[in-house]
Amino acid sequence: MRILLIACLSLGVVLLVPLAGQAQAVEPADWTPPRTPDGHPDLQGVWDYRTMTPLERPTSLADKAFFTAEEAATYERESVARRDKDRRTEDGLSAQADVAAAYNEFWWDYGKKLSDLRTSLIVDPPDGRIPAQTEEAVAATAARREARRGRGPTPGPENRGLWERCLTLGVPRLSGAYNNNFQLFQAADYVVILNEMIHDARIIPLDGRPHVDPKVRQWLGNSRGRWDGDTLVVETTNFSDRTSFRGAQENLHLTERFTRIGPSTLLYEVTVEDPTTFERPWTFALPMNRNDGLVYEYACHEGNYGMVNLLLGARAEDAVLAAADGR
Repeated sequence: MRILLIACLSLGVVLLVPLAGQAQAVEPADWTPPRTPDGHPDLQGVWDYRTMTPLERPTSLADKAFFTAEEAATYERESVARRDKDRRTEDGLSAQADVAAAYNEFWWDYGKKLSDLRTSLIVDPPDGRIPAQTEEAVAATAARREARRGRGPTPGPENRGLWERCLTLGVPRLSGAYNNNFQLFQAADYVVILNEMIHDARIIPLDGRPHVDPKVRQWLGNSRGRWDGDTLVVETTNFSDRTSFRGAQENLHLTERFTRIGPSTLLYEVTVEDPTTFERPWTFALPMNRNDGLVYEYACHEGNYGMVNLLLGARAEDAVLAAADGR
């Protein structure tokens, strides 16, 4: 994806704000969400989920669930400094790094603030860590690793990852290097979630229909939504065995909860379940921030001439070698 890096940098720049109820919360306590004509909270808009808060709590923090304000400021400052180190000066980095690699923080859009004072996005289990994998999942991972041994990167493009082939980045979404936005559209019987990265669109019915037959498997799973008070709840099942989230594949079951907690904050909570992969369910919470900008087209392999240019260059090298050999 490095070819697309510059073109895909997120354009919206917003400040991250904390969860309601934390000491540093800035949203008004008496705020009530605007509502659509059918009476439900209006969740529409562009939402930015950049954050410096790690998914898992660093082991060095042990049972420390929250930073103090001073600790949070130090963590942010040190993390930005570490990421922004100019890697062109490091030993072993090629002289072409300034044109062939993202050599400092300028090229990325991870965010420069923690979401709040929490030390991890994971809120359950209490240790802020992804639960251990089952014996079955550990064995499956080892088998996949063994199958790839000695075969080189991959035998063909169809064996590369789904995101690299621009098929999908999957769900749920977590803060990444860039394009950390999605746009939510809302009607009485449907919501649509359009992701900026790899332009995935999920069309989610709210009319009570059941999930499709278990034999039907999809890249993004099969989503069904409902309202639980002022919270939109989306249940997703029926994933393809070629998708993966933290090792979970076709047995993945996601429960996503979207709640407006302020004029500029949408709380996104996700419970991840797969008894064949994890020893127990786990949940993370990510406050998203309103972005008043636009989500522009994400061109992935469209207009990508990298492969053509690589092959042309290789054929040119072959011709030079052939001429030198007198062939």
